[in-house]
Amino acid sequence: MAIIPKKHEMPTQDPLVRAKNFDEVALGYSEETAVAEAERCLNCKNRPCVNGCPVNINIPDFITKIKEKDFEGAYQIISQDSSLPAVCGRVCPQETQCESKCTVGIKNEPVGIGRLERFVADWHNENVKEAAAPPTSNGHKVAIVGAGPSGLTCAGDLAKKGYKVSIFEALHTAGGVLVYGIPEFRLPKAIVAKEVDGLKELGVDVETNVVIGKTLTIDELFDMGYEAVFVGSGAGLPNFMNIPGESLKGVYSANEFLTRSNLMKAYRDVNDTPIMKGGKVAVVGGGNVAMDAARTALRLGAEHVYLVYRRSMEELPARAEEVEHAIEEGVDFHILRNPVEILGYENPDDRMDPKNGFVKGINIQKMELGEPDEKGRRRPVPVEGSEYVLDVDAVVMSIGTSPNPLIKDTTEGLEVNNHGGIIVNEDGLTSRNAVYAGGDAVTGAATVISAMGAGKVAAKAIDEYLSKK
Repeated sequence: MAIIPKKHEMPTQDPLVRAKNFDEVALGYSEETAVAEAERCLNCKNRPCVNGCPVNINIPDFITKIKEKDFEGAYQIISQDSSLPAVCGRVCPQETQCESKCTVGIKNEPVGIGRLERFVADWHNENVKEAAAPPTSNGHKVAIVGAGPSGLTCAGDLAKKGYKVSIFEALHTAGGVLVYGIPEFRLPKAIVAKEVDGLKELGVDVETNVVIGKTLTIDELFDMGYEAVFVGSGAGLPNFMNIPGESLKGVYSANEFLTRSNLMKAYRDVNDTPIMKGGKVAVVGGGNVAMDAARTALRLGAEHVYLVYRRSMEELPARAEEVEHAIEEGVDFHILRNPVEILGYENPDDRMDPKNGFVKGINIQKMELGEPDEKGRRRPVPVEGSEYVLDVDAVVMSIGTSPNPLIKDTTEGLEVNNHGGIIVNEDGLTSRNAVYAGGDAVTGAATVISAMGAGKVAAKAIDEYLSKK
């Protein structure tokens, strides 16, 4: 039977409708569509897609179960390697990982592995209500710092082996970037809560409002009887450009803007969370977080949203799907552009003027691509005399984040690199005995699935270490 050359389309909300609400954009496959997409899989003997997955999900086997309409069987296969399948099916960049290795993709579009993973996870969550039985305890205790993707993954893998696992989360809700960073329209918070509840069913304790380095230190965790600690505290320290005007009112880091909208529920009209709504907004950056911020600003009522990025469209680091959705929804891309100053209202003669100190525009300089930099990308070079001003009411800086130095500053003997990332070996072990780390706390801002992969690596190493005690 000939292979259908293209993936089955993912049904979505109409762009003009979804740009005004926070409901999930992608609507998911039906059972019939999922089975039809699964039929495109060749079930290759060498399984290149598995090698492309950071957590090594047995992709051909779970897809085979979908072909057989054994959707729960497919879920059980996925959950052997992933603690967050409903999350990964939505936000993992499959196009550069598992799907990029798909044999079908050599001559046609690759199998929609991410869409099938999402379908399976959603089917399980809608149809299976029985709680998972906690494994038999092995008598060992492990502490996890941070309830983001790496911490949740490490906790899940260890809990399945019988470890008593406690997660300590600084915020009031578990999920890390999944709840404060990724908008509701891409990843509903109920999905994250369901995944966290699944870990609790395995016996994982989640302690929120605990700031490791303030409330407790890592040394105190060992004093409490924990035999190993995994640090998955993320990279929540925003970067700025250090250009004039960044201290004006109406200038946000993407972290702050998205946290106010997502975690503090500014997207709900009934909440009074302070955030800029309406007006014109400029988002600086080109990654997934920048797309999230731009699309969130639209949904909060902005009359115009500019996406300012210093390189070309071909070099945008965001997922192609997110860029496409942003364009469909009306985000105005200003490519090969770079801010040089944020302009504000200044009226020293009337200190009571409510506009004083607020953003009124952003001075933009055109760029062109020059010689390649150390990463092989052509370096953006300013075009002399090309500056112009965009009239805006708010600016969102989305140019990356760094690990928070709190844990490093409060943990003796913990080595970090020049960017503040915790230094680890191939097993995730830090310079401190029995202290492991992974995810953005090590690498700086990266993908959810890469953080999950680091959590799996560390869980395996912790198990090997404590099994010998």
